[in-house]
Amino acid sequence: MATTVTLKGIPDDVYERLKASASANHRSLNSEVIACIEATLMTRRAPVEDQLAAIRAIRARLPEAVFDHEAIDGFKRQGRS
Repeated sequence: MATTVTLKGIPDDVYERLKASASANHRSLNSEVIACIEATLMTRRAPVEDQLAAIRAIRARLPEAVFDHEAIDGFKRQGRS
């Protein structure tokens, strides 16, 4: 069951950005507010352990000889003197 919420005292700049975002996303202002709330509150992040396991699995598939860490460090330092 849906519930009605009334927002009061929204700063003008926040309202304008919300209105612009609603227009850009082809939504009503109400639908945009709901989408913003859902994106903020309903996002489920994978546990850190799962994220690390996925990163390690990708890294394990890469050939070790492809990366020359000294060359990479040298490229990063170019132009930083």
